[in-house]
Amino acid sequence: MHVVATAGHVDHGKSTLVRALTGMEPDRWRAERERGLTIDLGFAWTRLPSGRRVAFVDVPGHERFVPNTLAGLGPVPAVLFVVAADGGWMPQSAEHLAALDALGVGHGLLVVTRADLADPTPARRVALERIAATTLGEIPSVVVSGVTGEGMAELRAGVDALVGRLPPADPDADVRLWVDRSFTVGGSGTVVTGTLGAGTVRAGDTLLLSSTGEQVRVRAVESLGEAVAEQRAVARVALNLRGVERSRVRRGDALLSPGVWRLTDAIDVELRGAAEAPPPRQAMLHVGSAAVPVETRPLGAAWARLRLARPLPLRFGDTALLRDPGAHRIVAGVRVLDVDPPPLRHRGAPARRAAELAAIVAGGAREAARSRLLRSGFVPVGEPRVLGLPALGEVRAGFHVAPEAWARLRSRLGSVVAAWRGHRPLEPGPPVEQVRRELGLPAPRLVTLLARECGLEVREGRVLSPDAVGDLPPRVRGSLERLARDLRRAPFAAPDTPRLAELGLGPREIAASVRAGRLVRVAEGVVLLPGAVEQAHAELSRLPQPFTVSAARRALATSRRVAVPLLELLDRRGLTRRLDADLREVVGEPGRVGTAFPRPEEASARPGPRRGPARCAPPPPGRDRGPAA
Repeated sequence: MHVVATAGHVDHGKSTLVRALTGMEPDRWRAERERGLTIDLGFAWTRLPSGRRVAFVDVPGHERFVPNTLAGLGPVPAVLFVVAADGGWMPQSAEHLAALDALGVGHGLLVVTRADLADPTPARRVALERIAATTLGEIPSVVVSGVTGEGMAELRAGVDALVGRLPPADPDADVRLWVDRSFTVGGSGTVVTGTLGAGTVRAGDTLLLSSTGEQVRVRAVESLGEAVAEQRAVARVALNLRGVERSRVRRGDALLSPGVWRLTDAIDVELRGAAEAPPPRQAMLHVGSAAVPVETRPLGAAWARLRLARPLPLRFGDTALLRDPGAHRIVAGVRVLDVDPPPLRHRGAPARRAAELAAIVAGGAREAARSRLLRSGFVPVGEPRVLGLPALGEVRAGFHVAPEAWARLRSRLGSVVAAWRGHRPLEPGPPVEQVRRELGLPAPRLVTLLARECGLEVREGRVLSPDAVGDLPPRVRGSLERLARDLRRAPFAAPDTPRLAELGLGPREIAASVRAGRLVRVAEGVVLLPGAVEQAHAELSRLPQPFTVSAARRALATSRRVAVPLLELLDRRGLTRRLDADLREVVGEPGRVGTAFPRPEEASARPGPRRGPARCAPPPPGRDRGPAA
């Protein structure tokens, strides 16, 4: 199926042509038929000589009903432009042509009517000259008379050739059906109609109503008066909706494929065919079947930011027109360049934005996608489709990432980790969320991926550098050495809190020592040296089995404060097994027990932690801080 709109001055015979072509009455209201004046949109259809089906959207020609006219012209790809031989070029001829030009309509057929009343040659010549200067370009023409029937066969052939030239629609595209009528059918409920420009609608589909955000169910689909299971674009469709009141759906709303459209109330646009004077501050934006008041902010002569009174589902490349209702004139055609524009907060921002928009106009969708990616650095997978842009950049952790941005982040990560540890030497590394905020990353999972690429580790919610594992401040190392001297004499006599405080080991120092592997936390307030658990296992294995807590306490030469949690730790590790309330037995052979804590001379001989720089470590002072290799 194909859809064609009519256009032209009032009383030039648009409805008569549709009636003659289809045998249907396009004027739906009694007042229209009684007055012979089209007030609202009319619809009719027919089958052409080739077998193709075509639907007509008949629009009003009177200047008082221009909003209705634009609602009909907005979604259609082609037009029958009508000029009467005895009337010639008239004011609404010019306004309708300006609207078609602003909307970028590129396919049409000129029909000169009333050839029985006047010589059609002058009207035809003027109309073709005016039309040739617009997006329609040089179009074919036919001359007809509704009274004599002259030219009707040629008209049918011309319409057939017109629709044959139209590019095919994408049946798999996302649905955006602009509603041009809504009404109630007894026993069925709410019905809406519109021109389906792309995609496919099916009975049973769930669509999103743009004005309210609610999901609606398509109960049934009808096209050209026939019930169908599905209808592909381009087509006139009527959808019977389940569970939505007619009062909640109006002309200018849209039914959308869920999850793939963004409702926006701010857009940056190119103004096509604009006068030298800036657009009025207040105007009306016509897109699809919608008419929305907007506030305009010029960004140079050819671009503007529009603030919409209500959000609409728009994408890059959508065409619309800007109209000044007070002056009854079309201000400019509009091409949408950005549906999520950046704020203009600083001096010179409008001029910089104008330069960006000029580059987008020159480079098209790919340049728009590149600009968007460079602006934010990260674009969620799926968002390019929502914005109407191609996907660019590398995909990392669910985001399209600009390679330049990722290289900068790699070079910064080491500095962030080093700075954190410089201020907090007892902590192993900054929390993931802190790194995310400092680097401006949109999701924590990107921190994990970045750290892995830089040779760092994410553990227990922190970013750790291999260089820093076991690295403690000298003060803490000294305290640990004093503690080690105590525990060498009595390995299981864990010091109490006052003794730990006397040694300078508070909760933060102990936590850092446990993370560094210098202490083993048996329980809250109970710490031993590394290897103590294995040594306890060996000592307990020498006892007659099973053994009691008291026997274990004596064998380990410690207090019940230490013995009970130490035995529970052995139970958890599977080194002992509890038999009843007081008896346990050793499980397995005791392993080789190493030295619990190195003596100073041994520590100096041991290799320390790796000191080579991480791959994304900050460069030494004075060196170039470019992207890491």
